Amino acid sequence: MKLLATMAIVTALTLSACEKPAVVVVPTTPVAVPGPAGPTGATGETGNTGNTGNTGSTGATGSAGATGNQGNDGNTGATGKTGSGTTVVVIPAAPASAPRN
Repeated sequence: MKLLATMAIVTALTLSACEKPAVVVVPTTPVAVPGPAGPTGATGETGNTGNTGNTGSTGATGSAGATGNQGNDGNTGATGKTGSGTTVVVIPAAPASAPRN
């Protein structure tokens, strides 16, 4: 009987060594799937108008131009001859225009 009891113990130990480990099943994380698109949102209000920039400074006044040179005096004409009993009318010449700068 000792032999039988020893064989039973050896057989029990042998079978326990061959057991498969328990399988642990871990549930998978559900993946989010997008649904259909919702309705379009309301249009936003128009933004405020921006501020107007500052006006630039006025530029400096330019320098005055130089004064032109004085023109030369013209030559005096010769005196005409006096006629006998005739009246002489002298018409002065038109003044010359100023030279251009």
